[in-house]
Amino acid sequence: MTSTAPPDTITRVVAIAEQRSRRRRLRPRRLLLGLAGVITILAIWELVSRTGTVDPTYLPPATEVLARFGVNATLTGFWIAIGQTVASWALGMLLAFALAVPLGIVIGLSPFLRKLTRSTVEFLRPIPSVGLIPLAVLMLGVPLQQSLLIITYGAFWQIFMQVLYGVADVDTVAMSTARSYGFTWWQRVRDVVFPTMLPYLVTGVRLAAAVALILAVTAELVIGTPGLGQQIAASRDAGLYASTYALVLATGALGVVINLGVRAAERRLLSWHQSVRGEGA
Repeated sequence: MTSTAPPDTITRVVAIAEQRSRRRRLRPRRLLLGLAGVITILAIWELVSRTGTVDPTYLPPATEVLARFGVNATLTGFWIAIGQTVASWALGMLLAFALAVPLGIVIGLSPFLRKLTRSTVEFLRPIPSVGLIPLAVLMLGVPLQQSLLIITYGAFWQIFMQVLYGVADVDTVAMSTARSYGFTWWQRVRDVVFPTMLPYLVTGVRLAAAVALILAVTAELVIGTPGLGQQIAASRDAGLYASTYALVLATGALGVVINLGVRAAERRLLSWHQSVRGEGA
């Protein structure tokens, strides 16, 4: 015995299939457009420098900077600096995650704690992490610890606030049902809160990853923690402007790699979620 799907269902399935096919065809186009944008910016940069619109001493031509970037890629010290920056970034992210997730869940699930901490959160959250550099230097003697304080503080709020939003989005009926069935607090968090909170948490991690990288390089520039930022400052002070711009480009490339990695993890973790399915369609 066979069943026939309703015509409207067939029409809907065909429309979804055509939409997915159209999106697949558009992917190379988006890639080409992005590449065209980069080439246009480099061409304008080259023109502005070569024509003397901006003093080429302080803004070397793009071709010169790219050539220096290629030379840097062959140097061991360059890759060591990248490793040091990534290590600071990863440690700061790990600390921020370990602090923000449990605190966000505990505070988010308790109306009393939400009211108790609201004023404190609204006071501390707007404080720029860079403003903590003098405090970090005074409190901590090791440059890496100083950097970690700044990175962790900035990344913490990105994750913490998203966790609070995720917990607030939990269905109260589902929580009441789980409680009536005798679920423990941990079981309610694991089976009800966490699935709802996960998309928010991943968004917070993605935002925190970008902020943490900016703060890691900033700390290296200002404090002198070993890494790309320290090399940028050293090249600038030595008047090696082409090398300085090449290192800045390396920082941007590192940010792109981190963003791509976080987005790949997001698609993997949230493959069941509507937003990711729609994006991948």
